[in-house]
Amino acid sequence: MTQKNETKILLISLVVTGALLAGGGWWVYQAGFLGGNTSLTGGRGSDGTLSAGGKLLTRDAPEKRAAVEAIAQNDFSTAVSRLEAYLQNNPNDPEALIYLNNARIGNQNVPTIGVAVPITGNLDAAQEILRGVAQAQKEINDQGGINGTPLKVVIGDDQNTPQGASNLAQAFTRERLLGVVGHFSSENSEAAAGIYQESGLVMISPTSTSVTLAQKGEYIFRTVPSDAFTAKAMVRYQLSELNQQQAAVFFNSQSDYSQSLKNEFTKELFSSGGNVVGEYDVSSNFNARNALQDARSKGAQVLVLATNFNTLDQAVQLIQENGRNLPVLAGDSLYAPRLLQLGGNNALGMVLAVPWHIDADPNAGFVTRSRQLWRADVNWRTAMAYDATVALIGALRQNPTPQGVQQTLGNANFQASGAAADIRFLPSGDRNQAVQLVKVEAGSRSGFGYDFVPLP
Repeated sequence: MTQKNETKILLISLVVTGALLAGGGWWVYQAGFLGGNTSLTGGRGSDGTLSAGGKLLTRDAPEKRAAVEAIAQNDFSTAVSRLEAYLQNNPNDPEALIYLNNARIGNQNVPTIGVAVPITGNLDAAQEILRGVAQAQKEINDQGGINGTPLKVVIGDDQNTPQGASNLAQAFTRERLLGVVGHFSSENSEAAAGIYQESGLVMISPTSTSVTLAQKGEYIFRTVPSDAFTAKAMVRYQLSELNQQQAAVFFNSQSDYSQSLKNEFTKELFSSGGNVVGEYDVSSNFNARNALQDARSKGAQVLVLATNFNTLDQAVQLIQENGRNLPVLAGDSLYAPRLLQLGGNNALGMVLAVPWHIDADPNAGFVTRSRQLWRADVNWRTAMAYDATVALIGALRQNPTPQGVQQTLGNANFQASGAAADIRFLPSGDRNQAVQLVKVEAGSRSGFGYDFVPLP
C-alpha cells in the first residue's frame, strides 16, 4: 500500500470517528467506553451501596423482595409482574417504581443516570427525592424514551455523610454513568463535587443550597435556588411585611448549608438597613431558654432559624420556648412534618422560605400527574428532583455523552419544562428561580393539625 493511500485511509477513519463522537451516539459510548453496564443490572455496585434493582435499599416487603431477587437472576418478566402487583397496593414507593422501569429495560444498554440519596440517615428525604426521579423516568419511558431509547436509573445511598458521599461519587464514576441527581445536603454535595468535576460527570443537586457549591466547577449544577435567593426573600419579608429591623440568627456551625444561609441572611439584612443583634450556634451545649433571653435583651424583634434538618430538635425547642412571642423565619431545611408535629401551636405563624409548594399552582400539570401517580401530595424536594432529572433528560436528547451533557446544560440557550417553571442555568450552574414563602397555619392535610400554606 502506498503512503498516499495510507494517508487517505487514516483521514477517512479520523473523520468517521469524529462524526460518531460529535454526534454523541449512545451505542458508541456504551461499547467503546463503558463496555456495557451489566454489573448494574443486578444492582451489584462496587461498594454495595448501588442498585438498579437487584438489591433492596429502602422499604422491604415480600412481593418487592421477590421482584428484587428475580432481577438479580435476570428474570425480568417475573420481576415486572411482581412489581406491578406490589405497586397496586403500595403506590407511594419510588424505589419499586424505578426498579419496575429498569426491569422493563432488562439487559439492554441504555442511557443510565444515578441518583444519590441519604437512605441511611434521612430516609424521608431520600424517598422524597426518589419520587421526583422515578416520576421523570416513568414519564419519559412511557413516551418512548430519549430519542426512542428508555432511561435507566441507578440508586445510591450516600449514608448522609461527607465520606459516604465521596465514596458513592467514586462508585458512580467507576460505573461511567451519564449524570447524577444529588446529593441531598450541601456538605455532602460539596464533598462529592470535586470527584464529579475531576471525572467529568455532571451532578445536579435538587436540594443543596450552599452558595459555595457553585464554585466547584462547570460539571456542578442545581435546580434548587441558592441561599442567596432564599436570604433575599426572608429579609424582604422581615422588613416589608413584619416591619422589623432587628433579628437574632440561630445556626449550626457544623453544617455548610446552615453556615451559608446564616451568612447570606446577615449580609442581605445589613445591606438592606436591618441588623443582626446576635448569632447563636445550636450545634453544642445549646440552651434555648438562655439563648432566647439573651436575644431579647439585645433587642431582637425576629427569630431567624438558619438551622438544618439534623438540628431540628434544637429549632423546635426554641419555637416552644418562644411561644409565638416573636415572629419566626426559617429556611427550607425545616420544611418537614416533624416540625409541625413537635412545634404544634407554638409554630403557628412561622414563615419558611422554600423553592416550591404544591398549592402555589394547584392546577399545574406536574401537580396533577404527581397526585395521580403517588396518590398523595409531594413536597419541594420531589419537585426539584423531578426538575433535575428532566434537565438531564433534555441534555441527553441533544448529546448523550458525559461531556455532551455538561456542554448542553451549560449552554445559555438550554431550557427544559420543569415542575413549576422552565429550567435554565446561570453560568455558575445555579438556577435562577423565585423562592416561595409558606406559613404554618391550622389545617388537616399533614395529619398533625397544622400545615404549610403558601403565601401570595
